[in-house]
Amino acid sequence: MAKVELKQPVVQEISENVKDAQSVVVVDYRGLTVAEDTQLRRELREAGVTYKVYKNTMMNFAFKDTDFESLSDVLEGPSAIAISKEDATAPARVLAKFAKNAPALEIKAGVVEGTYYDADGMKAIASVPSREELLSKLLGSIQSPIANFARVLKQIAENGGAADASADDAKAEAPAEEAKEEAKVEEAKEEAPAEATEEAKAEATEEAKDAE
Repeated sequence: MAKVELKQPVVQEISENVKDAQSVVVVDYRGLTVAEDTQLRRELREAGVTYKVYKNTMMNFAFKDTDFESLSDVLEGPSAIAISKEDATAPARVLAKFAKNAPALEIKAGVVEGTYYDADGMKAIASVPSREELLSKLLGSIQSPIANFARVLKQIAENGGAADASADDAKAEAPAEEAKEEAKVEEAKEEAPAEATEEAKAEATEEAKDAE
């Protein structure tokens, strides 16, 4: 069997793995212990990331004429690729976090949503929160103003209710005061004629006395 025929299934496998991928990251895994490699594979798998070790020549064939062809320049020495079809930042995020405790793991470069990033660029990509985290923060930022608005409305309702009650009491007291004032005026009106009549009688009596 020709070598090309032997290579074809591997190239086909790589092509299928990177097809419609959101991101592909190339790493140098030399120096990782068996335990570290096992742990890394588990963490990547839990994040929905496919992690495989392939020969550079196989990856070169598979990447040709695709969005990932630019990664051919970093395919030197032992290489592995981390592939995600769902979360574009997941491979970089998991690899960068793991590398903090396993310095032997080196991120060479990656292609994220069609754009090539070198090692430094991948570090920046690794700092981007996951889609779920972004949605959670967005939802929290939306709910916060609503919660604050509801709280303000509640306070207004509570304070306004007390003010309304005071206003109602004032309105209830006002007519009573007005009634008292009106009663005093009427009483004064009634007393005035009586006083005038008494004065008239007194004058008539004095005139009668003078006439005698």
